[in-house]
Amino acid sequence: MQQGSKAMVVDDSRAIRMILTRTLTAMGWQVCEAANGKEAITVLESSPEAINLVLVDWNMPEMNGLEFVRRVRHDNRYDNTKLMMVTTETQVEQMVTALEAGANEYVMKPFTKDVIEDKLRILGLVQ
Repeated sequence: MQQGSKAMVVDDSRAIRMILTRTLTAMGWQVCEAANGKEAITVLESSPEAINLVLVDWNMPEMNGLEFVRRVRHDNRYDNTKLMMVTTETQVEQMVTALEAGANEYVMKPFTKDVIEDKLRILGLVQ
């Protein structure tokens, strides 16, 4: 991971945002948060520095995680942004749908710090 790498946690649960933010911060990430996909688009577009990683929940009001992934993947400014679904959706069909929409990884809740770290390692974001 490069110095100053920035991540965003998108989840309507404040508790999950706090857990993921704490996990990523401990790994050296700068972290910002959003409570839904619509808010996350605003944060992404207004961030002065590139957001390298977005951890996004599926089920949220305003704009759900799948809609967010599709929207981000249709904007080539974010081609290098890694998108990881972190969700309670456990059906294989949903995982396939998310990956086909452009998610780079998929994590099922509940998760551990080790699972998040392993997925980041697969994405080449940590060693």
